[in-house]
Amino acid sequence: MKRQYMGCAGRIANGINTVYVSYVREQTGHALAGARQWIPREHIEDPVKSLTMGLPLDLEFRTKGQLAIDLCADAYADGLVFDFVCGDEVYGGCTRLREFLQDNGQAYVLRVSSGFMLTLAAGTKLTCAQAVKQLAKDKRRWEVRSAGKGSKGERWYAWAWIGTASPRHHLLVRRHLKTGKLAFHYCYVPEGRPLTKTRLIRAAGLRWPVEEDFEFGKDCFGLDQCQARLYTAILRHIVLVMAALAVCAVTAAQLRDRTDAQAPPPVYPGQTPPSDPGLIPLTVPEIRRLLAAALQRGYPPRHAARWLDWRRRHQARSRWFHHRARLNQGNALVR
Repeated sequence: MKRQYMGCAGRIANGINTVYVSYVREQTGHALAGARQWIPREHIEDPVKSLTMGLPLDLEFRTKGQLAIDLCADAYADGLVFDFVCGDEVYGGCTRLREFLQDNGQAYVLRVSSGFMLTLAAGTKLTCAQAVKQLAKDKRRWEVRSAGKGSKGERWYAWAWIGTASPRHHLLVRRHLKTGKLAFHYCYVPEGRPLTKTRLIRAAGLRWPVEEDFEFGKDCFGLDQCQARLYTAILRHIVLVMAALAVCAVTAAQLRDRTDAQAPPPVYPGQTPPSDPGLIPLTVPEIRRLLAAALQRGYPPRHAARWLDWRRRHQARSRWFHHRARLNQGNALVR
């Protein structure tokens, strides 16, 4: 627990930092698969605070990058296999994490800052921003591709691929079509694994599910509503939430094909909407509602089923119109 800037609160407040790993399978599902609390060094070294927080006596200070290494090592020990490891700038900027992944033959696509230093094929050292300014000013380097399907349709961006002095390392640059905002991804693919722009773009587009896991964990299972203040109690709460989320995520993945009754998506702008939009597949929040209704005494099951049908049909209709709006917008790159 430490006073710090909290994005969820939009201000400086007391909060607990936790590093999570999310296991994602494209077009199948995703769930949180591991977690480690980040404890400030001053709390570990202060005997009074350490005792008050119930910290283990042998607990050592670990940065977020080092905690990510611990999570990946545990995942490998449990037999989990990752096609790619993805993460934001906190982890992309951690040299020890990148070296750990490379030593284990693990491909990664990690976000890095604009000031991240690259060594290009000619031996020139440039920041990501400088490399884009010099090498990606040619319009032919940019290619508009989808980063994958979201709830509102395909997520279109412009992408540029810049090689480095290492044949296994590349810089993948994402550019927003409307605002022109850039995002940098430092990529590594080990020897013997296919290295294509398509695979890297797909991996970069799969970083967002962890944010959805946070949303589901908080809104559906109270991940951020724990009033515990001791180290072990907080861990227990996190584990229980992760287990509940995993149960619902696995159930949703298994029922996806059987419960997906959506109307075909639009194929051209101005297309007439269908009379029946159908039903979206069962989602994690809906499965949580069904389980809660089944366990609640006196709650009429038909009432829950009617509301479930209405919500899924309404979301299918909204999704159809969102897809058509995307077709009207087009995918032109802002120069």
